[in-house]
Amino acid sequence: MSSTGSSHRGAFRVSGAGATLEVTPRPGGPDPTPLLGNIAGAHRHGSRVARPALRRNRAGRGYDSFEEVAWDTALDRVAEALTRAREHGDNAIFGGSYGWASAGRFHHAQSQLHRFLALGGGYTDARDNYSFAASNVALPHLVGHRGTHAIIRGGTDWPVIVAHTDLVVASGGIHAATSYVTPGGRATHDLREHLRTATARGLRVASVSPLRDDLAADLAGDWLAVRPGTDVAVMFALAHQLVADGHADLDFLDRYTVGGRRFLADVADQTPAWAAEVSGLYEAVIVALARRMAAGRTLITVSWSLQRTRHGEQALWAGLALAAVLGQIGLSGGGFGHGYGSVGEMGGGKLPYGLPTLPRGRNPVPDFIPCARIADLLLHPGEEFDYDGGRYAYLDTKLVYWAGGNPFHHHQDLSRLRRAFARPETVIVHEPYWTATARHADVVLPVPTTLERDDIGAGRGDTHLIAMQRADEPYAEARDEYDIFADLARRLGYRAAFTEGRTSGEWLRHLYEDWGADLDLPGFDDFWAAGEVELPGRRADTVLFAGFRDGRPLDTPSGRIELWSATVAGFGYDECPGRPVFHEPELSPYPLVLICNQPASRLHSQLDMGGVSRQAKIAGREPLRLHPADAAARGIADGDVVRVHNELGSLLAGARLSDACAPGVAQLSTGAWFDPSAPEVATCVHGNPNVLTRDVGTSRLAQGCTGQQARVEISRHDGPAPPVRAYEPPLEHQ
Repeated sequence: MSSTGSSHRGAFRVSGAGATLEVTPRPGGPDPTPLLGNIAGAHRHGSRVARPALRRNRAGRGYDSFEEVAWDTALDRVAEALTRAREHGDNAIFGGSYGWASAGRFHHAQSQLHRFLALGGGYTDARDNYSFAASNVALPHLVGHRGTHAIIRGGTDWPVIVAHTDLVVASGGIHAATSYVTPGGRATHDLREHLRTATARGLRVASVSPLRDDLAADLAGDWLAVRPGTDVAVMFALAHQLVADGHADLDFLDRYTVGGRRFLADVADQTPAWAAEVSGLYEAVIVALARRMAAGRTLITVSWSLQRTRHGEQALWAGLALAAVLGQIGLSGGGFGHGYGSVGEMGGGKLPYGLPTLPRGRNPVPDFIPCARIADLLLHPGEEFDYDGGRYAYLDTKLVYWAGGNPFHHHQDLSRLRRAFARPETVIVHEPYWTATARHADVVLPVPTTLERDDIGAGRGDTHLIAMQRADEPYAEARDEYDIFADLARRLGYRAAFTEGRTSGEWLRHLYEDWGADLDLPGFDDFWAAGEVELPGRRADTVLFAGFRDGRPLDTPSGRIELWSATVAGFGYDECPGRPVFHEPELSPYPLVLICNQPASRLHSQLDMGGVSRQAKIAGREPLRLHPADAAARGIADGDVVRVHNELGSLLAGARLSDACAPGVAQLSTGAWFDPSAPEVATCVHGNPNVLTRDVGTSRLAQGCTGQQARVEISRHDGPAPPVRAYEPPLEHQ
């Protein structure tokens, strides 16, 4: 008997159970994701957390072994720790979580945790995310909150681009592999079909990126191998050339923007010759690209990756300014985009309503940190920081509660993060697997995987709501977050408020029926038996800012696009003034730029032990791509184990020689499970690049993640390489 399911990688079918379990893509999709191939191999992997476990010693979080205990013992310990922490104030608890655990609408670990902590008195929260924090903070100042939502949640739909766009100028490229991933899942993956159709119609892409394969194989176009960190210079020069050729739309700038003329004055000296010297592109290439942009309908898009760097706000701001100079914002197939290829929902259709969601309740604690500042919070209580015009202070955190997510994947400078996680009195983690985050906890509570519980799932703009039917029994003693929090709430005196008298199954039915009351959907039982239901009213013909161009103002102070923001200028941030500026890449003694992008073989660090992810490894380690000329200069051959290092740490990886990397550039995806088991050899022997990335914010405006790039040196590792132990549970009896 088969069951239906879904994940952030997409919808699927399951047959068998245990060691015989098989996962296949949902039938009918034009481009099923290969990432589903990781699920079966990870299902009963030896890295599963079988029972509640307590760290044996107070010292050395991340190094100690654990002792398995009974559930009552573990929950009593957690309840006592929460009570003790709240004696210092409810803001002494940090409710850490991230949204990439289950794709289900009910078993969403972040929602479950925040509901539980809010009802208990509150918690210090995290704002924004690691994916696009710089954009999330900067865009409201440029296009308002509604405009930000329109850009981040999908932009112009792909069918419109296919029908109308002649040229896409993609800073950071359009990398189709990451489009398989969507928060909440996706029933139908159709991006590649759109790309093939667009190419056949004549669309071309100029991919401005140091990596050739940031241009999807299904797209036709040109690779402009820019030096990392110089995209803004190229955008300024393109705007300069549009003005020089008489192709700048001055009427659009005057009518729809604030600061358009000022921007033109700022780029008056930013010539293609200047940008060529800075970026490594030929002057003639920049000039020709500007003229191609003016010759037809052009979409200018900036990948999420560009804003995950120091001063990341600037690439986004400059891209929007360039699109405004061209004057096609709000026209079918033209204008501005952000994140195409980054996730599947971008350009992937819109629903005129939200999706069923577990209510979190109001958090009575107003304190927060920017998401990527977790190490600062733990290491520097009382220290002040700037964020989006405000001045705040890091609180003295006594307890960290993490359910869903793995900061030892997302965060930078993992040696510093280890020191940070050693400071709180208590760290509690819910996990199906013994990740590095679980290893740095005091209490680890085992939870099921998506295959081991019932739920409902869909992503934004999705075609179908999926019945995520339990395909197997929970592993060992794993328990749902909901049941864990209900038992903890009973110990703490508010179970009734947390559960509202419902079981998990009753919550699923309630969420579906309450949400779908006005949508003319089948009853819950019929939906569950069918395994899915088509979502009504979905549209895929959105043109970003069409209403704005037709006279509907934005919710900015001026109602227009603010290329000059008096609000941001008033914050007094010299590195992020009220207009787009170019910052020269910082000087470094390390000669190579390491691009730390998202992996093609998995979602973040999830299921790194799965089949697709393991097949991509070299000598059991994450593959590092290096230009043949850079490899030859260092005596490195394809397949060698290499050591990558800088002032922050070192790692071992497997070398893969490829001219898809520009000279002077190496590429190592994030997500290899952090393995510090042989510190005498390397900080991580498995290849996690975040041992090399600096833990600094994008700027004082957004304080976003800057983990996309690092400066490094690479050498061949001579002698035997230590084994990878990342997947071995740290239990005492082992």
